[in-house]
Amino acid sequence: MANLIEKVTGDLGDKKRYREYRARVKKLPEGYRLAAGALERYLLNLGPSDTGSSLIAMLNDLADLLEQSAAAGTPLREVIGTDPADFADTFMDNYSGGSWIRKERQRLTTAIASAESIDAAAAV
Repeated sequence: MANLIEKVTGDLGDKKRYREYRARVKKLPEGYRLAAGALERYLLNLGPSDTGSSLIAMLNDLADLLEQSAAAGTPLREVIGTDPADFADTFMDNYSGGSWIRKERQRLTTAIASAESIDAAAAV
């Protein structure tokens, strides 16, 4: 019965871990909390989408990083840098799982390689 429920609702363990992550973020200082929300939004849209566990691991690691940085008094810009999108993309690269943007990048690369080989064959 539990398997049927999880097929309908998703992995209940992942949902619990996500709620725990959200509780951790809620305890961050305001600036870090706002940054976590913005990064989460970006990562949810572009991050791993094949498995919930990969996404949850990434978010928990983000919470770890922000908690440690806040506790150490590290300014937010020193953690994230001048380009938040670059930080998020680099952070995301450390996690497996497909995302629509990764799939589209691969599809584009494959299509261009195929077009290049057809063009090279036509030139001979």
